[in-house]
Amino acid sequence: MSLVAGFVLGGGIGLFAASVTPTIPTADKPQQSAREVLRELKVSTLSYGKNFAAIGFMFSGVECAIESYRGKTDWKNGTYAGGITGGILGLRAGVKAGVFGAIGFAAFSSVIDYYMRH
Repeated sequence: MSLVAGFVLGGGIGLFAASVTPTIPTADKPQQSAREVLRELKVSTLSYGKNFAAIGFMFSGVECAIESYRGKTDWKNGTYAGGITGGILGLRAGVKAGVFGAIGFAAFSSVIDYYMRH
């Protein structure tokens, strides 16, 4: 479910991001046709959709595994899952980015979990 929801949410964000991206023609590049603009919208939408789907799938899988291992349903599961997911995603850019990704995603997951439960 998180895979599909992530793809739909990411697709919507990608569609919005592509629609606000400036496409200013320059002297060496002629004005884009409607077909080229729609092609860019499609590429952006699919890219964002796939990325959000992967993040949602990874987060929910890790959270489910942690919850099964701990045998508890509480805010710590989301925090741990956020840390692991953010760390794995951040490691693509290096160790420092992995640490910041883990901290940031864990903090974000904790805040969202707090507001969803209260």
